[in-house]
Amino acid sequence: MEIIGKLMQILPKQSGESARGTWVRGGFVIETQEQFPRMVAFTMFGEDRAAMIDGIAIGTQINVHFSPESREYQGRWYTDLRCFRVDTFTPAQAQTAAGGFQPAAAPAPQPMAAPQAPAPAAPDFASAPQQPASGDSQMPVADDLPF
Repeated sequence: MEIIGKLMQILPKQSGESARGTWVRGGFVIETQEQFPRMVAFTMFGEDRAAMIDGIAIGTQINVHFSPESREYQGRWYTDLRCFRVDTFTPAQAQTAAGGFQPAAAPAPQPMAAPQAPAPAAPDFASAPQQPASGDSQMPVADDLPF
């Protein structure tokens, strides 16, 4: 998933020791550019990912690629938005996002199929006689129907 917003705050890095070794977690907060702006906090695990945001100035438009992850702890659920890539947002991209989506190029015209012969006209039963001319015909008359 991805979201576009203005970088509002860079959260302090945290580090610690676990059974697997040293860990580093960083984070930041953006403000979305919607009708009703929202503040959204993201986390980044690992030294290389935590350093992605270091060179970006506060107030810069960024495109954040993330994956949401939820976990349960003692009957309560916690959701974490894990950032895995951050791109600065250029004005050309802003016009695309503000206008919705860019329409794809029109598909190439397809060659038309060869014209088919017209289907034969349906028989006109209204002008057909109700009773067959000979009395020994197989066609039932309205009075002979079983229902």
